[in-house]
Order: sequence, then structure tokens, then C-alpha cells
Amino acid sequence: MARADTPPTEAPAPPTTPLVVDLAAHNRRPGTAGGTIRTLIAKARDVRYLSVYGYTRLVGYDADLNLRPDVLERVDVEGGRFTFTLRKGHRWSDGHPFTTEDFRYYWEDVANEKALSPDGPPAFFRIEDKLPQVEVLDPVTIRFSWDRPNPLFLPTLAAPRDPLIYRPSHYLKPVHARYIGKDAADAKAKALKLRSWAALHNRMDDNYELGNPDCPTLQGWVPRTRSPATRFRFERNRSYHRVDTAGTQLPYVDAIVMDVASQGLLVAKTNAGEADLMFRGLSMPDIPSLKEGEAMHRYHTYLWPVARGSEFALYPNLTTADPVWRQLNRDVRYRHALSLAIDRRTLNNTLLFGLGTEGNDTIVSDSPLFEPAMRTLNAGYDPAAAAKLLDSVGLTGRDGSGTRLLPDGRPLEIVVESDGEAEMVLDALLLITEFWREVGIRLVTKPQERTNLHRRSIAGMTVMVAAQGLDLAVPTAIMPPTELSPAQPEHYSWPLWSMNVESRGKSGEPCNVPEVERLIELDRQWRDTDDAAKQAAIWREMLMNHARNTWVIGTVAGALQPVVGADRLVNLPKRALYSWDPTALIGVQRLDELFWDQAADKRVEAR
Repeated sequence: MARADTPPTEAPAPPTTPLVVDLAAHNRRPGTAGGTIRTLIAKARDVRYLSVYGYTRLVGYDADLNLRPDVLERVDVEGGRFTFTLRKGHRWSDGHPFTTEDFRYYWEDVANEKALSPDGPPAFFRIEDKLPQVEVLDPVTIRFSWDRPNPLFLPTLAAPRDPLIYRPSHYLKPVHARYIGKDAADAKAKALKLRSWAALHNRMDDNYELGNPDCPTLQGWVPRTRSPATRFRFERNRSYHRVDTAGTQLPYVDAIVMDVASQGLLVAKTNAGEADLMFRGLSMPDIPSLKEGEAMHRYHTYLWPVARGSEFALYPNLTTADPVWRQLNRDVRYRHALSLAIDRRTLNNTLLFGLGTEGNDTIVSDSPLFEPAMRTLNAGYDPAAAAKLLDSVGLTGRDGSGTRLLPDGRPLEIVVESDGEAEMVLDALLLITEFWREVGIRLVTKPQERTNLHRRSIAGMTVMVAAQGLDLAVPTAIMPPTELSPAQPEHYSWPLWSMNVESRGKSGEPCNVPEVERLIELDRQWRDTDDAAKQAAIWREMLMNHARNTWVIGTVAGALQPVVGADRLVNLPKRALYSWDPTALIGVQRLDELFWDQAADKRVEAR
């Protein structure tokens, strides 16, 4: 593996202007450095999730979902102009200075280099297909300017997957054709049996996957193991930018060790005390087993509410290729009938121990944007009303088994496709099969591999898909409402409209349903303003549009995520919201603030 050609200028150390974390202000204890956290992963590639819940970002959300500078010392926003100020003395994990040159290198030599980025810079950089003006003002100041507001910019930088708009330029320049010439760069690639310099650059450029120990990082822990392996070790980044009020550099914990175990053994190994911190790969049905091992193996199982719109939801495909199903899926009476025919109370009791929240696929009550009607409208259990609605649609004919007939004489047999990965979704479909049979609808389940499901969806071959519901279910006004309109790529309810919006009209189909056109327009309006009050009003209108029209049929939300932490592991919350977006799983709870209580160990030894 190629390395940087120049040595670091200084030994790793925190910036001269670090981010000072006041733990006491958040009811946490200042800690002491040392120790190792063990965790388990189902496959080697899952090491990349440490860059998610390690959650080191230019700007990031805190536990209260306020957006704040993190790696950056300051962010100044004036309309469409964003001025970033870096921390003086900040260095990469290998000791090289982290400066605006690393941003310039990304912009000019990665994002706008065809060999590395064939499609150019990512979409969040574009406003009406116009890219920003990027000005490097000095080694610690850079400015991105658009002619109008870009409210997507900062929330995207705070996303669970970091877009990484900077790169370790000192490490990557020695293999970039612009700096050493294409022939020399290709020769380095061929020496490693790679087809081009771009392939070598992509292999080395590894700040997200965390599979290249040579790649400098700004994350809290630095990878020390190269794949393939069954145990991966990460060691504390001694250039990390956060310190506590006593001046102790974070993260407190010296190392994180990830052991690979098969998915089927994750719960058993956690139960046996083989993990100090565990959450990903555990689910609500595992709680009884996890509770059994607590006393013997000295850990706690905390139950964090999952912030998801619906644990399982049904997506009628309004752009399906079959004209009969397309017309039916677009009829709001039909969608309301399907919703009213679901006994959500039974689903709740059977699958979530009666602890869930029944209703639509919408945001959770912890969000400041929540209104009760968003959850309840058109989401009760009323099979008689459902039957009347189906009759009003014209689905009055029946075959010998009592199944209603489509207008062309086919039985009303809905093939519901799923990726087959979420066991709870399949269990829910078994129950919904019985509920819908009562109103004359036959449900057939078709699980399959996720990639194939996506391929069938965008080809218009699916009639209905079962999947988890709204991911960003605890939004604030400044978070983009992308999931609520065809602005989201590959949305199961309107994949061809999503393709059309994403491609700016070059593929897919233009939307021709007024209520969905309104969602597209509202999404545009959100992107055109940085006024939080206007953005909040847009969010609420979009959410009520969903509740009135039932584009997605929600069922029950409010699962509990088991989060297992060793008894002596301090600062792990007993309760917090758990989601992919915006909390980055446990990321906003700051993994770098956890530490081992050495005094507790001494008390145990003294007994």
C-alpha cells in the first residue's frame, strides 16, 4: 500500500483550539483514560459502522438534536454563503496538519475529477444544477457560496454517513495523476495489480469503510487491522479534537476491538458477556435472553425507543407497470380500505408486547413537529368501513373462495414483496393476510434479496412492498423532508417518479397525481428557504398530506432497541432515542465520552 511521501511535521496531539466538552452540563461524569471496549459484528465489512456511531463530523447533532460545529471551530452562514473556520493546530491521526488544502484537494481533485467522480460533485452541492464557488481564504478558512440558500448543506454534513468533503491530501497526492503524472500513477497501480491510478486512489481513500490502516483519519479511533481478519482493533486517535473541561483528551477509551461472529450467535455471545457494548444486531425479541445474562456477566440491558415511523409499512406502488393495479393503487379509497382493514392492536400485542404506538407511518411524538392527527387519521380498525370503500371502488365481484375480483376479472390477490431480512416484517404479513381475507383480499408474500427487490421496484414490477417505515422520524425543521416526496431515490410507493426527480427528467416518469405533485413542490420550497419557521410549516403540511392520502400504510411504531453495556462502563445513557437518521444509531450520544469506572473494580476486589 502506498504511503505519504513526507513525514509528519509534529507528533500527534489535540488542536491548540480544541472542542471543550462540558460533561457535567449534560449530567455526565468526567472520566479517566484507558481500557478497551469489546463489541461484536456479523461480518468483517461492518467495521465501517464505527465511522457512523463514532460520529465525528464537521458539524453534528448533539443529544438534543441541535446542530453544532464539531471538527470545525466555527460556521458562519449568510444566505447561501457558508464560511468554515478550522481549529488551529488540528492534525490528522498521523500528525500531518489538517488544513483547507484538504478541502481544496477534495473539491478540485476528487469531486471534480472525472476518473474518480464520473458524475461530478454530489447532489447536495447543486442548486438548480449550479455548483458553488469555493474559496480557500487561508489555511484555516474556506468558503462555499451559492446564489441562494442551501439548507441541505449542513444537515448533509451531519448525516449518519459522512459525505467527507475533505481528504488527507498529503496521503493521496503521491498516487494522483495530476501530481505525479498519469503514467507514473498507473504504474503504481499496476504494481499492485490494479487497473488504473483511480482504482488505487479509491482503495487508499478509506475514511468511511475503515479498512485501510494506513489512511489518516479524524475519527476518534484509528484502524490497526487490515482485512481479512476475525478481530479488528482500533486505537485512540492522539490528534483527536475533543477534550473535557479538565483538559483530558477524548476519547477516554484507548481501544475498540470488534470480533466477527455469525449473526445467529450475536445474542448468545452478548448473553455470555463477550461484549462490553452491543446494540447493532440485537432486536426486541432478544430482550428476555439478554436479561437472563445480566447478573452473571455484569452488564445492563437498556431499552431505547426506536425512532422510526413504523416498524413495518406497506408501500402500494403508484407507478407499477400493470395498468389495472396502477389505477387501483392510485385510488385513495382503496388505500384507506387497506389501512382500515388492519387490526393494529393485534399486531402491537403480538409483535411488540403491546408497547408500541399504533397508526400511520409518520414522525414520533418526540419531534417538535408532531401533531396527533398525523398518527391517527385513516388508521383505525374498521373492517365494515373498509368493505364499503372497496365496494365503492367497484370491487364488488367475488370468486368461489370469496376473494374480490379486479375490473379485468382477475382475483384481488396482492403480491407483497419484501427483502426478507427483517423477521418482524414477515411475521406482520402473516397476520395482515388474515385481516385482509375478512374483507375479500388475498395477500401473497414474496420475500427476496434486497438488491433484486430494488431492481424490480424501479422496473415497475412490484405492486406492493413491505418494508420498515419512515427513517427520519424525529426531525427538526432544519432536517430535509426528502423521504416524504419523490425526492427520495427509489421510494417504493413511486419509484418511477423518484427516478424522474433524481435524474431531473432524464429517466423515469413525470408525476401526474396532483397531491404528490404538491409534495414535490413543498420539497422544493423547503430547499429554497433557510427560515426554520417556514421549513416547519412545510414539514407539517407534507406530513398531513401523507396522513390524508395514505401513500404508505403504517402499522405500529415504538419498538425498543436493546443496548447492552458493561456495568462499569460510565456515561452510557439508560434511555435515548435510537435511529439511523438523525441519531447515527448511538452516535449523538458521544461514544468518545464513555469510560471505565476503575473505582468500581476496586470496590468489587475489596469485598
